Amino acid sequence: MSVGEKFGHDMVSEVVEVGSENTDFKVGQRVYPYPVYAAGDPRKAGMLGGFTEYLLIKNAKLNHDLYLVPDKLSNEVAAMTEPFTVATKAVKRTYPQEGESACVYGAGTIGLGAALALQHFGCKKVMVVDHSNYRLKIASKLDFETVNSAREDLKKKQLNFFGQGMSLQGTEPKVDIFIDAVDNSEILQNYLDSTIVDSRMVLVGVDNQIKEIDLLKMTFASQSLIGSGGYRSDDVETVFNIFRENKDNIGKMVTKVEPWENLVDAFKLASDPYRSLNVQVKY
Repeated sequence: MSVGEKFGHDMVSEVVEVGSENTDFKVGQRVYPYPVYAAGDPRKAGMLGGFTEYLLIKNAKLNHDLYLVPDKLSNEVAAMTEPFTVATKAVKRTYPQEGESACVYGAGTIGLGAALALQHFGCKKVMVVDHSNYRLKIASKLDFETVNSAREDLKKKQLNFFGQGMSLQGTEPKVDIFIDAVDNSEILQNYLDSTIVDSRMVLVGVDNQIKEIDLLKMTFASQSLIGSGGYRSDDVETVFNIFRENKDNIGKMVTKVEPWENLVDAFKLASDPYRSLNVQVKY
């Protein structure tokens, strides 16, 4: 990104003007701009312009470039649509089954979004792991089991919560799905070393380090290692359904809404995971 270029793509917007030939939208409607198409170039999705007062979406089409926000959703909840779509796509990549158990590493917006998506798809036991007590407290309010892995024995807590599963080695928890919403190489290695039979791990946190993987051991354990980047159009409607189901709780994830004049303060607060979770800017 160069100086002076637009940036930001997590947003909810209000239509203030419509072109004369556009019949899909009306002034006053709230919309979610789908960055991949709204930016006009998929390579510039991250630079759509969420931190600008006005956006021009050329040739906008309903349920393509822009999605109508359900009436009963607050702006604060709707503004989290984009990270929730990332989280939801990651969960879909595991093909979750009713009654399965899951462990999510990372209690940020994407991590908690993944936990809620797992619940939406029928997972009965969901644990959230992080180092931030601030974020874990919010995860607990959302009714998830929590572990501060910097202070607690993670494996012991997993065994107590999930029970013992099938592994090629030792005693391991009965976890079907793991979501890595952080970027820590140790999380991946611990998963592979666990050889929990028939388990799946999705990597959505960005870790650009080259890895060496013992494919033979992974194959014998029938483990699945899955990458998940971005999201697809159908994930938007799934997220709106998750929001509808949890509309009274998801707002708890928003730490603060700052006016645009306090943009720098908002960035400072958002960069501290021990004092914030989701910080928003209002224009």
